Amino acid sequence: MSVELIEDHDGKVLTVRATGKLLAEDYDHFLPEIERLIKQHGKIRIRFDMHNFKGWKLSAAWEDLKFDIKHYNDIERLAVIGERDWEKWMTTFCRPFTTAKIKYFDHNDRDQAQAWIHEGLPAHTH
Repeated sequence: MSVELIEDHDGKVLTVRATGKLLAEDYDHFLPEIERLIKQHGKIRIRFDMHNFKGWKLSAAWEDLKFDIKHYNDIERLAVIGERDWEKWMTTFCRPFTTAKIKYFDHNDRDQAQAWIHEGLPAHTH
């Protein structure tokens, strides 16, 4: 699994680029960063960009669910960018676990995802 984290708007927006299959160890890498940003900003926005994504190992899915429950109110917007029908379905599945506005975008609509995740934020901090 490869996970890359990119912050912008001083950490108010976090892009998580994921390829391969998420393992529990991947959560050990990026959850502390997400929690640091939540502590710093209160609520953050996440752009989850999947490429050749193979899903989660069971232990990683459990870590994801625990995170969702713990941070139910801490994610303001979640843009999911994918390339498969099941990835689109995943956005519907996670709605009960968060108060975030969630929107799915196809890879061809990356620019729209970028605009939506930044909507309402000051333009000068990009």
